[in-house]
Amino acid sequence: MLGAFTRAFKTPDLRKKLLFTLGIIVLYRLGAQIPVPGISYQNVQICLDAAQNGNGGLLGLVNMFSGGALLQVTIFALGIMPYITASIILQLLVVVIPRLEALKKEGQAGQAKITQYTRYLTVALAVLQGTGLVATARSGTLFQGCPVGDQIVPNDSVFTVVSMVVVMTAGTALVMWLGELITDRGIGNGMSILMFVSIAAGFPAALWAIKQQGELADGWIEFGTVVLVGLAMVGLVVFVEQAQRRIPVQYAKRMIGRRSYGGTSTYIPLKVNQAGVIPVIFASSLLYIPALIVQFSGSQSGWADWIQRNLAAQNAPIYVVTYFLLIVFFAFFYVAISFNPEEVADNMKKYGGFIPGIRAGRPTAEYLSYVLNRITWPGSIYLGLIALVPTVALIGFGANQNFPFGGTSILIIVGVGLETVKQIESQLQQRNYEGFLR
Repeated sequence: MLGAFTRAFKTPDLRKKLLFTLGIIVLYRLGAQIPVPGISYQNVQICLDAAQNGNGGLLGLVNMFSGGALLQVTIFALGIMPYITASIILQLLVVVIPRLEALKKEGQAGQAKITQYTRYLTVALAVLQGTGLVATARSGTLFQGCPVGDQIVPNDSVFTVVSMVVVMTAGTALVMWLGELITDRGIGNGMSILMFVSIAAGFPAALWAIKQQGELADGWIEFGTVVLVGLAMVGLVVFVEQAQRRIPVQYAKRMIGRRSYGGTSTYIPLKVNQAGVIPVIFASSLLYIPALIVQFSGSQSGWADWIQRNLAAQNAPIYVVTYFLLIVFFAFFYVAISFNPEEVADNMKKYGGFIPGIRAGRPTAEYLSYVLNRITWPGSIYLGLIALVPTVALIGFGANQNFPFGGTSILIIVGVGLETVKQIESQLQQRNYEGFLR
């Protein structure tokens, strides 16, 4: 990987793209440190110091995707989470709404239209999430237990609240634009790179917190153990993310005029983790809903206490089992809506392709469904186990829920890193291709 970056910096046009991408990243991290107008910066810092490990559960996922900007209530507080949510919603709607499905089949023009819808939905979600964040900050529930938690917004006039929501919505739109700039003029995959930067920004603080809380050799034993476990986790994730089942496909030879076409062999790559990190996000978001209801209702009844003890506490057995089962369910659900065996079988039949030993048409679709279900089981279990690593760290080391080497963070870090390296290597290959004859 380091060799790919070294060769890229030696190539003039790739060097410009890398430097441009680094400049955008600097601007993104700078915006994540600028407070929203109307926020008491001093009170926010007091509450952050009192909380030590950040918010306990409700806003932890969004705070991780914003690189810690959410709990600091900055102009990039919402980060790219509205865009991620909008993209997932559009992916689900493409399966349900025939008009969107037709746009998807139109190629580049249809995809551009879907991207435009995603932008509009992102702005709408940013307004909703920004309003919710401001309301949470005003009520004092953003930092529960903080003595000045209800003084985060000193002036709660309508103009101040509206200005804060507008600024955070504009910050989300700016983040979306920066990501598209990286995609168009940088090394590509802009939104994923900004997500990578947001998560990686929290690594040093999380690791240092483990060292400070440790007791063996002034915390260095725990620190070294976590780093070694983290390296092993990265190796495991890389191994599984690269694993795939290759379904061989043979295309029949066709004679058109005097020329022969087809007769080639290829394969359909079915990844073990076909769903990526989406099931973890779905499961986390769904488990946050009961805690959200309790937090905003302020109820002290028996049902609220049961939710706080069993569905809001990460070390509760019911939470662990429910979280794992939800991840497995959403893994199968997302694979089912993102990969259509019937469509793949029809396209193969249309162009004269077939799987050796399997008849074209419906038998091919049934075979693809069978293989996909078989490899989704280990992929979903792997996702569930990786997602539970922060819970083990919470119990064993007293780390916060955003423990770096596990869960959503490690999956995104490794996935985006692998994809970025592949893109750089492909661009290097295009520029340094020596040809068949030297």
